[in-house]
Amino acid sequence: MSTVTPVPGPKGSLLLGSLPDFRRDVLDAYLRGWREHGDVVRFALGPPGLRADVYAVFSASGAQQVLASRSANFRKDNKFYEEIRQSLGNGLLTSQDEDYVRQRRLVQPLFTRRRVDGYADALYEEASSVVDAWRDAPGSVVDLSEEMTRFTLRAVTRILFGADIEAAVDVVRRSFPVIGAYTRDRGTAPVAVPRQWPTPANRAAARAQADLYALCDRIIAERRAAVTDDGDDLLSLLSRAASEEDGSLDADEVRDQVLVFLLAGHETTATSLTFALHLLGHHPKEQQRAREEVDRVLGGRPPVAADLDRLPYLTQVLKEAMRLYPAAPAIGREVVADTEVDGFPVPAGATLLVVPWVIHRNTRYWEDPERFDPERFTPEREAGRPRYAWMPFGGGPRACIGQHFSMLESVLALATFLRAYEVESLDTDIPLDAGITLTAKARARARLTARQLP
Repeated sequence: MSTVTPVPGPKGSLLLGSLPDFRRDVLDAYLRGWREHGDVVRFALGPPGLRADVYAVFSASGAQQVLASRSANFRKDNKFYEEIRQSLGNGLLTSQDEDYVRQRRLVQPLFTRRRVDGYADALYEEASSVVDAWRDAPGSVVDLSEEMTRFTLRAVTRILFGADIEAAVDVVRRSFPVIGAYTRDRGTAPVAVPRQWPTPANRAAARAQADLYALCDRIIAERRAAVTDDGDDLLSLLSRAASEEDGSLDADEVRDQVLVFLLAGHETTATSLTFALHLLGHHPKEQQRAREEVDRVLGGRPPVAADLDRLPYLTQVLKEAMRLYPAAPAIGREVVADTEVDGFPVPAGATLLVVPWVIHRNTRYWEDPERFDPERFTPEREAGRPRYAWMPFGGGPRACIGQHFSMLESVLALATFLRAYEVESLDTDIPLDAGITLTAKARARARLTARQLP
């Protein structure tokens, strides 16, 4: 090591260190850690004798080192990812080494821009069904979080499963919140009781997992039993994915990928859409500018995939919402070799977190960072910032495979909603839950006013 400067950090309580702060409000704990100690901070979690050090990285340069330039020193082997692996299988989110490389090669062709653009009509139809349903909203008031979760879940299950959408939506809506909270609690606990013990939390999580597995296994078996299957839903494509080098995915591997896509394909995009609409509902000038762009580009026709490049301001709105509310507020890694991050020594065996929640608010890159300002994402201003100053999809060799899908779905949906309704947000500060993904813990209500379509 070229430096012996210890990593600074809060002392926390004598008994539990910073664990109470993490349990009470981990997002606030990250921000206070950065403001008081800098871009690399050590948090001590748990009681003496069981205390674990967690290193948090709050800079774009540190994020690039961890996720890209020195990524070989950091693996997805930490406690949190192991809990996800135990709950949702060994899909692209959690797999490692040869498993990950093989899975990525088999799955990548399913997420080419051309393939994803082919889902634009289905995404628009699901967004249009939301527009139609809002006409009957009591008092013209809706909960944006609930509505966007329902929309993204219907969209991803339709694209994954095709005709099996209703059964899948019901099971996933019931099961994922249970597994998310369970994983978060076990991932931050100094000691987690064995999953086999019949505690209430263990039993609830086991039921949720069993329901998800049964749903996926049933649908996968039906696909594989079909003599010929030329369906273009993702499950059919996964079942047929094969190469001479990598073989094909067996039923368990297909299920693991499906569960990852269900999680990443609905919770993350729901968060982005919820807060994009919530923020526009508090900023009528920006909302009007976005709507005028939508009206000018679309006129009276439905949006298509090519409109993603024709709606630059609406895309800026979405990116700014994703800056303020990154769906993955922290990205965990296990340190596998003594290394340095931003000049600070980080030992092998430690847990490390790259924290977009703070990087997206770091005043080195963002002036007045809590202010909603889509102009931050003009091409000129984007070019002037470090690559990892904005990273809602992660980065490096493990960057999100579904980035284009998420952007396409979000922009087409926002265009559909804003063309049909004016949005007025009724709630201000929305409490947040940072489980596997960032979600709203309370209602994000908005009053809708129907427009005459151009």
